[in-house]
Amino acid sequence: MSGTGRVRVAVVFGGRSAEHAISCVSAGSVMAALDPERYEVVPVGIARDGRWVLPEPGQQLAIDGGRLPEVTGGTAVSLVGDPAGRGLAVLEPTAAIGPALTEVDVVFPVLHGAYGEDGTVQGLLETSGLPYVGSGVFASAASMDKEFTKKLLAASGLPQGDHVVLRDAGGALCADPDVLTAADRERLGLPVFVKPSRAGSSIGITKVTDWVQFPEAVATAAAVDPKVVVEAAVPGREIECGVLAGRDGGPPEASLPAEIRLRPGTDWYDFSAKYLEDAVEFDVPADLTAGQTRMVQEASCRAYLALDCEGLARVDFFLGTGPDGAERLVVNEVNTMPGFTPISMFPRMWAASGVGYPELVDRLVASALARAGRPGDARTPR
Repeated sequence: MSGTGRVRVAVVFGGRSAEHAISCVSAGSVMAALDPERYEVVPVGIARDGRWVLPEPGQQLAIDGGRLPEVTGGTAVSLVGDPAGRGLAVLEPTAAIGPALTEVDVVFPVLHGAYGEDGTVQGLLETSGLPYVGSGVFASAASMDKEFTKKLLAASGLPQGDHVVLRDAGGALCADPDVLTAADRERLGLPVFVKPSRAGSSIGITKVTDWVQFPEAVATAAAVDPKVVVEAAVPGREIECGVLAGRDGGPPEASLPAEIRLRPGTDWYDFSAKYLEDAVEFDVPADLTAGQTRMVQEASCRAYLALDCEGLARVDFFLGTGPDGAERLVVNEVNTMPGFTPISMFPRMWAASGVGYPELVDRLVASALARAGRPGDARTPR
């Protein structure tokens, strides 16, 4: 605890992934929601080149007229590997920052994408003995990798869309017209979505409506991640559902689901549609029957448990009709650190479920501390 008796929370944001800017926006919302009477916030930015800094006051953490925020300068810090260090070390001895400001009780890693949401930072925090919000190393890594997400969910009986995984998809493979066999193309059909296996926010994704477009789409995805997933289009409504760790060690809890609807003229839910354009409408909660709502909530909790998630997750689905005419729910992705921007679905779904943004953030911090036993202790071993 800080000298004021408040819990000191290090909110870590930015990072080296292509989702750097969205992480900054999410962090701004999280920090604004932490009750200053209960929490002392230590903002920690990670620049695109991997430098950790205590940002200068007034750091922009919102999208301003289409301009995306970015971590730039600040006082250089580093995570202390020794659990007795309790957090951060200032790398600039002349900086006017006392040791107390670098001792933290819990970390809220509001990081999206590689080097943050994929188990890397989680492993670093485990080594440092710091409690943190969200899933551990395994669940973070498995959920970030679309290939292994699909495998683990399929092993738990949750339906997946048809797909093909391309490894080492850069270089000559991009230009190989036979990178997919004729049988693969016939099975997948058109359109297909070509995605980096380990990325989010629709970065690097291309909708392919003609196989002539395929090599360029693979190259675009491979520029983000050398492993590429080619997914068959799954017709249906886009439904999302939030999951939180149960209270007092109980089973996970699911929010009311929400639906994403594209406005006329918007082809699919890409990065611009998500963050830069007025291209989508959100139904929060979704217009579902009671039976459909239960089905989505139950599948969300099953996915959360199948991937060994902790703290929170957002599960994305397609709800449609299968070849046999029966209603079909297909899991698209699982996000262990979903967006926390003002328009993000995760906090909006929980607000519709009776858990407002400040209470949501408070519950996540409390869950992280409960797993650790008390502020400052290492997380309990898995």
